Amino acid sequence: MAAEDGVFADRLKPGPRAKALWRGALDLLFPPQALDGGAAPLAAGLSADTWSRIHFLDGPVCDGCGVPFEYDTGDRCAACLAKPRAFDAARAACLYDEVSRDPILKLKHADRLDLAPLLARWLSRAARGLVEEADAIAPVPLHPFRLLHRRYNQAAEIARPLSALSGVPYLPDALVRRRATDTQAGKSGSGRRRNVAGAFDVPARRAAQVAGRRILLVDDVMTTGATAEGCARALKAAGAVRVDLAVVARVKERGGLTI
Repeated sequence: MAAEDGVFADRLKPGPRAKALWRGALDLLFPPQALDGGAAPLAAGLSADTWSRIHFLDGPVCDGCGVPFEYDTGDRCAACLAKPRAFDAARAACLYDEVSRDPILKLKHADRLDLAPLLARWLSRAARGLVEEADAIAPVPLHPFRLLHRRYNQAAEIARPLSALSGVPYLPDALVRRRATDTQAGKSGSGRRRNVAGAFDVPARRAAQVAGRRILLVDDVMTTGATAEGCARALKAAGAVRVDLAVVARVKERGGLTI
């Protein structure tokens, strides 16, 4: 009975030093490979060249949408002050460009699930404050038809290790996508909002897990924020007191960021 209760397992659990020695031995036998196919790194991850070219958003950003500021001019950008978002705050780990696009698309379309823990670590750093304030972490959902075609939800694959890293509870099905929407690619901001209008919902069986709680939404890329706003409206309609957003990357377009 004690073994089933985990008493023996706890006693036999290796300590940090034993784990470090084991990882070192594995690295000698199987040297770390760059996840992007570049030169071998010192530890599992991207190559040094790719790291140096990713535009991480470490400077001041808008508290409302996460757009980077050239200078620290205040909490919110002009667009967010003029028209507040449905979500309360957003953070992105990096800009979406020709460098960061590769690992994100490999996770999304090429079954590279090994990249998800790396992207989750990026979010744990970029959205640290939002993670610490959250009561639960929820991924932006896929419609069942798209999930069947793709076989996994890339947002969920990032949200799950983020939950494990932070200790914040993970709610994989707090949100559902009731309506199969067209792809957002190529649509204007207003077109994206119309495309996802009313597409998201909180199932009745999950409403108690959302009501009165602060939810952190997780997605891979933010372009106009229309999808995240649709999710935030559904969560707040179910009683969430706050909805924040953490994305791996946000889009940059000619003439500035899409906000």
